[in-house]
Amino acid sequence: MAASSRAQVLDLYRAMLRESKHFSAYNYRTYAVRRIRDAFRENKNVKDPVEIQTLVNKAKRDLELIRRQTQKDDLSTLLNSRRT
Repeated sequence: MAASSRAQVLDLYRAMLRESKHFSAYNYRTYAVRRIRDAFRENKNVKDPVEIQTLVNKAKRDLELIRRQTQKDDLSTLLNSRRT
């Protein structure tokens, strides 16, 4: 893997872990962190540049999904706290 690809993958990995820690529910948070770590470990030996790019694109989509879910979770928590 080229140095820039490696740096991009590591940045993406860190961003996914960081964002997943924003889940307020312990179960979601631990599942997300475990799943991210497992997926990156599973694919750490991939050498094919096309496959690497496919995995990077999937990880970017997953990162956006995590961001949307944590924002939704934050909004839901905020709305529920105002009701009480």
